[in-house]
Amino acid sequence: MRSEDRDLLAFVVAAFAWSWLIWAPRVLEAQGVTGGPRLPNVGAFGPTVAAFALVYRARGREGVLELATRALDAGFRRRWWLPVLLLFPAINGGLLLVGVLLGEGLPALPWVDQPLSIVVTFVVVTLTTGPLQEEFGWRGYALDRLQARWSGSRWNALVSSLVLGVIWAVWHAPLFLFDPSIIYRPENVVGFVPSILLVTVVITWVYNNTGGSLLAAILVHASFNFSHWALPVLEAGFAREAYPFVLLAVTALIVLVWGPRYLSRGASASSVG
Repeated sequence: MRSEDRDLLAFVVAAFAWSWLIWAPRVLEAQGVTGGPRLPNVGAFGPTVAAFALVYRARGREGVLELATRALDAGFRRRWWLPVLLLFPAINGGLLLVGVLLGEGLPALPWVDQPLSIVVTFVVVTLTTGPLQEEFGWRGYALDRLQARWSGSRWNALVSSLVLGVIWAVWHAPLFLFDPSIIYRPENVVGFVPSILLVTVVITWVYNNTGGSLLAAILVHASFNFSHWALPVLEAGFAREAYPFVLLAVTALIVLVWGPRYLSRGASASSVG
């Protein structure tokens, strides 16, 4: 077995074990089984805990420090701040606008009466809804090794993204059994899986074009989550139905223009050990 494969297998096992074991009592409680242990709500940290543990085992404190400081890397071209912060809100906002033009009403927008809540909520979303808890693992550890695994393939970045997207989607499975968020309602699972695959390709595109910046990955992940709060397409008829197709079109355009090998022009896919 290749070293990349061993590392990835160890990462997936550790990430899933941490998250699913911590979520298990909540799943049981949601099914009516009470009396189990009440664990701290830190299940989402599974990917990051796994990444830091494996990096420490391989490279010690130096590796841990390097991985941590990559979350502060803002040394990429300024133009990439546009897709990092605005791509997903633009998709959601555009779909809601089309719905209005078609005669539908807008869903409730929670920030209209308190515009400053946009900034506050974005920070809260970044810190508490997955980006900070997950990205050290998904992009900072797994994606680098997946792209190293398929480095000779013309489909490298695309295949790596789809494999990671499947892992990421399956990791979310317990949330559909206890999380009350609209995105985790059982009826949304059919749309959730392809959306996660497509979003993973988009994040790889951002990540590779920002030189493997974990800051960019964390923030574009946060922007995706935030856009569903600020511009709730899942609560609107037309937008809800059209969203997967628009996301597919945007992702296909990215692959077509930037190429499936690197999803990046003029540079190889990032590979950070």
